[in-house]
Amino acid sequence: MSLTSLLPFASAVGASAMALGVLARRRRLAADWAFAAAMFALAAAQACAGLAARGPLGLAARVGWEQGRLTALAFLPGFWLLFSLGYARGEARAFLAKGRILLGAAFLLPLTVALAFRGSLIVSLHEGAVGGPWTFGLGLPGVGLSLLVLVGAVLVLMNIERTYRASVGTVRWRIKYMLMGVGLVMLVQAFLASQALLFRRTDTSLDSLDAATVLVAALLMLRSSLRSGMADLDVYPSRSLLQGSVTVLLAGIYLVAVGICAIGVSRLGGGNVFALESFLALLSLVLLVVLLQSDRLRRRLRGFVSRNFQRPSHDYRTVWRKFAEVAPARDPVALCRSLVDLTAEVFQALSVAIWLVEDGRLSLAASTSLSEKRGLGLVPPQTETAAILGYFRENPEPVGIEALPGGWAPALRRLLPSEFPKAGSRVCLPMIVRGDVAALMILGDRVGGADFSTQDLEMLVCVGDHATASMANVRQAQRLLQARELEAFQVMAAFFVHDLKNAASTLALMLENLPVHFDDPAFREDALRGISKSVAHINHVIGRLSLLRHELAIRPAESDLCAVVREAIAGLESDPRFRVATEPSPPLTLSLDREQMGKVVTNLVLNARDSMGGQGEVRVAVSAEPGYAVLSVADQGCGMSADFISRSLFRPFQTTKKNGLGIGMFQSRMIVERHGGRISVASEPGRGTTFRVMLPLDRTGHA
Repeated sequence: MSLTSLLPFASAVGASAMALGVLARRRRLAADWAFAAAMFALAAAQACAGLAARGPLGLAARVGWEQGRLTALAFLPGFWLLFSLGYARGEARAFLAKGRILLGAAFLLPLTVALAFRGSLIVSLHEGAVGGPWTFGLGLPGVGLSLLVLVGAVLVLMNIERTYRASVGTVRWRIKYMLMGVGLVMLVQAFLASQALLFRRTDTSLDSLDAATVLVAALLMLRSSLRSGMADLDVYPSRSLLQGSVTVLLAGIYLVAVGICAIGVSRLGGGNVFALESFLALLSLVLLVVLLQSDRLRRRLRGFVSRNFQRPSHDYRTVWRKFAEVAPARDPVALCRSLVDLTAEVFQALSVAIWLVEDGRLSLAASTSLSEKRGLGLVPPQTETAAILGYFRENPEPVGIEALPGGWAPALRRLLPSEFPKAGSRVCLPMIVRGDVAALMILGDRVGGADFSTQDLEMLVCVGDHATASMANVRQAQRLLQARELEAFQVMAAFFVHDLKNAASTLALMLENLPVHFDDPAFREDALRGISKSVAHINHVIGRLSLLRHELAIRPAESDLCAVVREAIAGLESDPRFRVATEPSPPLTLSLDREQMGKVVTNLVLNARDSMGGQGEVRVAVSAEPGYAVLSVADQGCGMSADFISRSLFRPFQTTKKNGLGIGMFQSRMIVERHGGRISVASEPGRGTTFRVMLPLDRTGHA
């Protein structure tokens, strides 16, 4: 058996060994299971390819093994996509939840085609020259399966590109060879699938390329595993599917180039050497990518330019712009995550960590090399933390921590363990806010083990000042938000306590008089009526307040707005001194939530009645204007000032009523806005108020 025929079996063994190595881990994540399943599928495909290319084999058996290879390939899009969505990602569940439809399609579509149309995947078999390659003609299902594999490969490449670009420091150092290996497999699968689409056939001459690629990819994955296992790390890439991705562009260029090259080679009769040339070109491409992603090479290139062209180590304007463009964050942890990424990039430091100081204790906010779990085990005792913070309050400058004296220095060095034997010096920058230490930024593991120069330290001071100011702004914003939330809670509690206090006073008075007047039937009747009224009032208060805890749900249906108004005002005229006047109007059908819109009408009418002291006339009208249905409620009551309308009317807990909660108008505006409409008010003190609710109509007169 020749070396070429042994290559698929060797690659099958290598892929299986990688899968078993991952499954041997004690802690297995979803990405681990997906990786193992994908590698087993690759191994099965390689074994089938090796068996299909054997010399003494019947035509039916040869076709059967090739069908088995295509069936095994149908498992790759789903498992590799699952791996790419979960590998090394700190928000793996969020990505898996967002991509669940795409993930389901990646599993179901290729497998459905491969299993349901297995007999139609291959429709012909052609034997080449003596000892030459075999060619399998593809049917329409085989071509469709190749298209699905190609699309799946592009999606996987997009995801691993996103993960790689979002990683920095030691995280990138740990995962880059794993991502290169998976990317190499996907590139070759895309190449083979594009060949099948172009020529509607598969060629055993390309099996050697496929097998050699799996072997090279397995070696890259093995190197990554030796570095850090399967990298149980936290990378937070953007969730936008195509944002900043170059994979789609490169995939398009690649398909055009492959098509042109394949057609040219076919016409020139060079098909026998095309596989070898493709493999050599691919191997060169992989080596080039490895070199370009070498942090050591890039650092040496920067040093060469700085030494020979008299340029500073840092472009201060560019660095300052990058830090100024850091997206504003809602909390210090999110801000620190962005800061460590930028700091690692600017200073070529693979390990960067920011430790926040809260109540005299240190907590890991973000790091390029430490996980949250590992950081918990590095927190120093309270006495050592106090000594560290005391030192930096007196010495607010960046300092090398390798040779610091004092019994607390080892605890400081443990906050950022060195990942490499020749890691160079580590530097700690205190982030001071109003004379107190707000955080500690520690840098280490510089590429090539280089020490921090004077220029580096000066740049670090500038970066630290900017980062400290950003952190102070975020914390101040948090304090303001907490103060506003506390104020809102106090206002709500004041109304709540006031109403409950009144109800409790009524009940207490009844209980006080109960032993004295218990035998009086009239007293018992009056007491029961008072208790019932108090309980109803308490339930009413709780019900109104509970509206603020739930998101308003709108369930629209085709309804007549005039009918909704009639149902809402029915029964509101229990007092003969109060009257609701409605103007006749034709039916106006809208898509709205009858129950919620009825609450709006009821609230507006009751507010109008209260503004008139419970007596008088309220006018309610429904009309149609260009593009809108309009509901108006007008009264001749006490009116409202312009200041109250602009500042308080639609805010919760703002009311002019003696016994009101100030929730009704807040709720009404929410309901109207959820319907896509708006509510306006015209009022003057002593001259009444008119509310107008405008709901949008479509071109047919429906909302």
